[in-house]
Amino acid sequence: MENRALNLLDEALGLDYQTDPWPLRGKVVLIEDCVETSGCFVLHQLLKCTLSSQSPNNTVIFLAFSHPLSHYDRILRKLGCNLVAQRENGRFFFFDMLKLLCPDEKEGKTGKGGFTALYWKIQNTICALPENNKNHATIMIDDMSLMEVAAHGSSDHVLDFMHYCHTLTSELGCSLITLNHEDIYTSMERPTFMLQTKYLVDVLIKAEPLATGLAADVHGQLTVLNRDFCNVKGSSKNKISNFHFKVKENSVEYFYPGTRT
Repeated sequence: MENRALNLLDEALGLDYQTDPWPLRGKVVLIEDCVETSGCFVLHQLLKCTLSSQSPNNTVIFLAFSHPLSHYDRILRKLGCNLVAQRENGRFFFFDMLKLLCPDEKEGKTGKGGFTALYWKIQNTICALPENNKNHATIMIDDMSLMEVAAHGSSDHVLDFMHYCHTLTSELGCSLITLNHEDIYTSMERPTFMLQTKYLVDVLIKAEPLATGLAADVHGQLTVLNRDFCNVKGSSKNKISNFHFKVKENSVEYFYPGTRT
């Protein structure tokens, strides 16, 4: 059995309870990070958790704007998850957005047309799943800021796409998990799609540097706001969790402030 200190993120998200339906089903999860403290590891952990869940019906549709499949497969293999095998089993669908939205200026679909086509690809993928899997799909986006780049700076196109994806969470019970680099907007007004997305969020996970500065054995702190958190007794309330983390080669260690010796 894993040390309980390693499961603080699971506890904050309600994933330490083996419940059906999956605790994140039908929810929108936003991971925010900054240059000083990357939150990519949270996306990796949630990807592994979704595919390693006790429910064999869980499926992931991964929209990659930042890195190719080889990048994520290498990282997830270190965490004990084989993405290639999961793809062959029909549980992992990888959309390389650089190829889908920007393959060639003359032939590629970009802007609104590209995102409209992307939404239909996602919907068709979900509809083609076995009946028991359709409401167990999770859509993951690895970089929201690059979505705006792919849309040639049109926030409206990205906003429309995010609303389309949100309808899948409400109508089919799908989950939506996104990663955004918050500090790229420090010198400018936040785009509308980011403000709207934060309004739709059920779970906000913020990766930040330590308030006390750099530390050799602590890489940063996570704050998790879980709105409408449902505990094992079935009661719901907002839950805020804060703890430190250290990213290791094959795992992530979570611990409360002041508990390390």
